[in-house]
Amino acid sequence: MNMENSLTSDEWRVFANHDFFLAKAAISVKLKRTLEQLHQALQPELTAHPLLAPDDFTPESVQFVKGEHLEACPYQYLDFPRYYTRQDKLAFRSLCWWGHHLVFALIVEGALVKQYRTNLFNRFSDVADRQLSICLSSSLWEWKSGPGFTLDITRNHRSEIAAVLDRRTSFKIARFLSLDDLETENDHIIQAGVTTFRSILPIITP
Repeated sequence: MNMENSLTSDEWRVFANHDFFLAKAAISVKLKRTLEQLHQALQPELTAHPLLAPDDFTPESVQFVKGEHLEACPYQYLDFPRYYTRQDKLAFRSLCWWGHHLVFALIVEGALVKQYRTNLFNRFSDVADRQLSICLSSSLWEWKSGPGFTLDITRNHRSEIAAVLDRRTSFKIARFLSLDDLETENDHIIQAGVTTFRSILPIITP
C-alpha cells in the first residue's frame, strides 16, 4: 500500500467539511461581484485619461479569471484595461489571492516600456510615497511581496528603483493590501483599486 497517498485524520476532516466548501463558493461569488463593481468604477478613469498605448489597444477590453492553483491557492482577478501580445503588454490587474493578499498591479512590456520608465522618473513626485512598490522579479507573474520581492516607491529609493529598471523591457508596479487590513465592506477594495489606478496614471499617460 502506498501510504504517501493516504489522507491523514485532519485531511479527512477537511474533506468532510461541507460548510467550508459552501462558504468558499459563496465567497467566490462575492469576490466576482466586487471585481465587477471595480470594473465599473474604473471605466470613467479610462474615459477621462487616454493612455499611452499600442496602436491596436482597445480601452474596453476586459477579462475576469478564476483559478485554483496560484502556488496551490485559489485566486480571482480582473484585468482592465487589458492588452496582451507576445511582445507587448499593458494591463491593470486586480488580484484576490486566497491566503495571501490583494494586489493591484500595472503590468507593462515591450516597445513603450522606455517611455513608461521616462515618465516614472520625470513625474516621480506624483508617483512616490503612494503605497506603490516595484516588483523585483524579472517575471511579471510573481505575486509575492516583501524583502527580495518588492521595493517601495519612495523618494529616498529613487536611485535604487532606477538601477532595478535599467535596461528592463518589462516591469510591474503594484500595491499590496494585507488581508488583516481589509474592511468588511467591499467599497474599501473598490476605492483602493481606483486610487491605485490613479496613482500609476502618470506613468502610462502621454
